[in-house]
Amino acid sequence: MSLSFPPKLALVLAGAIAVACSPAPAAEQAQAAAPAVQTEGLDPAAMATVVEQARVLPNLHALIVARDGEVLAEHRLRGPGLDQPVNIKSASKTVLSALVGIAIDRGVLAGTDQKVAPLLVGDLPAGGDPRLQEIEVGHLLSMQAGLGRTSGQYYGAWVTSPNWVRHALARPFDDDPGGRMIYSTGTSHLMSAALTQAAGASTHALARDWLAEPLGVTLPPWLRDPQGIYFGGNDMMMSPRALLRFGELYRLGGEIDGRRILSEAWIAESWTPRTRSPWSGHAYGYGWFTKQAAGHDVHFAWGYGGQMLFVIPSLDLTVVMISDPSPRPREESHVSELHALLDRGIIPAAIAGAPAPSGQP
Repeated sequence: MSLSFPPKLALVLAGAIAVACSPAPAAEQAQAAAPAVQTEGLDPAAMATVVEQARVLPNLHALIVARDGEVLAEHRLRGPGLDQPVNIKSASKTVLSALVGIAIDRGVLAGTDQKVAPLLVGDLPAGGDPRLQEIEVGHLLSMQAGLGRTSGQYYGAWVTSPNWVRHALARPFDDDPGGRMIYSTGTSHLMSAALTQAAGASTHALARDWLAEPLGVTLPPWLRDPQGIYFGGNDMMMSPRALLRFGELYRLGGEIDGRRILSEAWIAESWTPRTRSPWSGHAYGYGWFTKQAAGHDVHFAWGYGGQMLFVIPSLDLTVVMISDPSPRPREESHVSELHALLDRGIIPAAIAGAPAPSGQP
């Protein structure tokens, strides 16, 4: 079996992997003995090709494939170890969405239709656009707040401003709340600020108590804004094995090791397409992108440079790909190559390696 990949194209944000050296908790260490080669559940010949192709992608650091909860392929190709927390970039938005779901389940937030202006009232611009009062929790999660972007060419001015929340709220509206997708990390940061205000605790404290501790993984502190609000859409630190554990939580419907962490209803809400990326064309829900491959729904978190978490429920697959997040030329197409690795390699290997129905050889 051979794989072909698209030519190089663009990804243009700055970033670098930051490594935390704290010991990995038990749930991460428990996977240390997982095989580095495929077993039943993935076609051996197809997976051999996948691994060969993965090794020649110079920016790909790690690849983990789990099926029905069992790690069947686990490769540290280069870079930090599989238990070392690394910068997952905008995959942070997906983790933030999980925290919001838990906050709603716990009554900390009223729901996705809750208006956020009362939680951010101290940073609302004087005489601001009245549409600020219409922005809801769900709009922030689905990138439909309507506010102008703080990403791309606007990112530098935003993160060097003295107050990130105030700066994001002062951006001119490019659409009404609930309108088209306007991908902006500042929108996610507003969600982190609103959650912090509602809970009376930092986003990191909530992530540690609500996710990391019950999952048995490490989630160390990450970047905060000048007011001490943890970055809501970027720079979270998770190891490849921890990110796999997070993906398994969603694949299993919010309950893992007999413990309910996230409601199944929230996962369904998060995976429901609400808008569509104007660049990739992928559908977007609450912090998750969705596409189809070989007739199967693929839900994925996407961080700059190729920090990818794929969940394919119909195949019982969870896949993690960790990459070098450093800026690359516009002709770079590393993320497209990662999608090809999944679509043309891993998913066919899973289809071919599916166990035979009961009673058949």
